[in-house]
Amino acid sequence: MTTDPIWRDPDWRGPGPGPAPEDAEVCVVGLGGSGLAAVKRLTESNRKVVGIDAGRIAGGAAGANGGFLLAGTSAFFDEATEVLGEERAGEIYAMTESAIGTLVGDRARAGSLRIAGSPRELESCRNHLEGLRAAGFKAEWYVGSEGEGLLIPGDTTYQPVHTARRTTERVLEGGARLHEDTRAVRIKPGFVDTDRGPIRCDHVIVAIDGLLGSVVPELAGRSRSERLQMLATEPVWRTVTTRAVYRRWGMEYYQQLPDGRITLGGFRDAEGDEAWTTSTETTPEVQDSLDELLQGRLGIDAPVRHRWAATVSYTDGILPICEEISPGLAVTGAYNGTGNVIGRLCGEALADQYLGGRSHWLDLLGG
Repeated sequence: MTTDPIWRDPDWRGPGPGPAPEDAEVCVVGLGGSGLAAVKRLTESNRKVVGIDAGRIAGGAAGANGGFLLAGTSAFFDEATEVLGEERAGEIYAMTESAIGTLVGDRARAGSLRIAGSPRELESCRNHLEGLRAAGFKAEWYVGSEGEGLLIPGDTTYQPVHTARRTTERVLEGGARLHEDTRAVRIKPGFVDTDRGPIRCDHVIVAIDGLLGSVVPELAGRSRSERLQMLATEPVWRTVTTRAVYRRWGMEYYQQLPDGRITLGGFRDAEGDEAWTTSTETTPEVQDSLDELLQGRLGIDAPVRHRWAATVSYTDGILPICEEISPGLAVTGAYNGTGNVIGRLCGEALADQYLGGRSHWLDLLGG
């Protein structure tokens, strides 16, 4: 048994701490999906970039999530239109759907299944389906071994750490300097003090999800850290599902990897207020619930080899934090549990903002 996420590649050695960080045009704090996206965009524009992470690249939620790529916000599409309006919600959905295509390239998309866990949720699924179709997005009703709900063919799954590894290799080749195990201890516009020395720069982009309020105290009142837990099994030699599956309002989710292993997560509601924490320790309450889903509902008795937890951040709404909080200091994070796609768009948008280009994504988030 290991507490490492199933996505970790023990053979991959990142850049490590390296020499003391040097000054740069832009310093990116946090090297998960959004931070790497910002570094990539800046490197492609021939900017002098240094990126730091307190741990390993993709060592936080970016490398410890469910591996889902889902279009839209953290709210179901019909609910998002009520909050944001049809046009704005539709543009956000379209941009995230396009971003999924960029991430997976020509690889076929597996699709996602939203499965109802109750009659009330079944009605919500119907409203969700009608909302997507009315806006011109593809979706269809689904009845199968996983249950009843809707199929969204534009969604898919991916291996988050492999994606981070490819991006890391690309930006290093492009001249970016990345430093793992380098903690930011003080951040202000144009300056990042680390435990390995100061970094002076023109601009700072903080791209942190789970501990956003701790790293940027100004945002502590706008985001809350929550623990999410998962497990993964040894290979199961039957097809359980071929898609990303989530049910009970997204409180339970799972997929089957190409090698047959099952990854399964959720039940953050089983902890109540105890889930609002920065701790990444697993708990018996949640892990027992995950076991019951695995063995009871899915009928899988394969041994569990991975049990892990990660910290993400939530806002009070359905949109993340992504903005310049003062000249020379921009921040993104608090993706409400859906950072795999939205986080990358946010990282790219803050890089584009620094480069002087107008960001339609930032316009959409700002309303």
